[in-house]
Parts: sequence; C-alpha cells; structure tokens
Amino acid sequence: MILLSFFKILFIYVIINVLDITFLKNLPIILPILLAVAFFTVFERKILASMQRRRGPNVVGIYGLLQAIADAIKLLSKETLIPGSSNLYIFIFSPIFTFLISMLCWSLIPFDYGVVISDINLGILFLFAFSSLGVYGIIMSG
Repeated sequence: MILLSFFKILFIYVIINVLDITFLKNLPIILPILLAVAFFTVFERKILASMQRRRGPNVVGIYGLLQAIADAIKLLSKETLIPGSSNLYIFIFSPIFTFLISMLCWSLIPFDYGVVISDINLGILFLFAFSSLGVYGIIMSG
C-alpha cells in the first residue's frame, strides 16, 4: 500500500513537471489566440447583422462583448447526443483531434523575434501536412 502511494506521488510529480515545462510555457501564446478567435467571431456576427440591417449580438455585456463567453458556456452546457450506431470513442475523439490539429498549425507561426512554440526547418511543409489532416476529424465524427 505504501509503495502504491509512493508511485501515485511520483506520477503526480512527473505530470506537474511535464505540464509546467510544456503547457505553462506555451499558455501565454495559446490563450490570446483562442480569445482572439472568439472575439473575431463576435465581430463577424456584428458585421453580418449590420449588412442584413438587423440587430447583432448586443444583449450580453456592453456592446455584446461578453457574447463569446456566453456562447462558450452554452456550448459546454449542451446535451451531447451520440448516435446509437456510431463508435463511441471515435465520435468523442473526433472534435478533440480537430482542435489539436488546428493548434499544431498555430504552433508554427512566430509572434515575435524568438517567440514561437515550435521552430522547425520545414515549417511550411508541416503546415500543409497538418492542415490537410483536419478533414479527418469531420470524417471520423460521421
């Protein structure tokens, strides 16, 4: 029993160190990208609403700036419907796969001098290869 608890503590220590090195180092780069995409969506909805001469997303927050957060909460609180004839694991994994592929494509873009997540020599080839893999998430989900 003591040996099992020792391995649990060792495992947690290793996981924290791995997350500290990779995730927390890249978080200041990834978080603004995700927020920018959310607010570009709100901006696009406002532009489309003005083109159609109707009111856009202006209900949540001042000028609708909190609409992206409200959309995220709505998306996370929706009921998940899984088709009965589909493979459960593939159906659940497909949006995760598509998100990871898109984040891998963002990892090649330099944001400032020396500020890049992955600096590889054949970056454009990597970008083309991984952006073509994004279709498989849609195919996997059915």
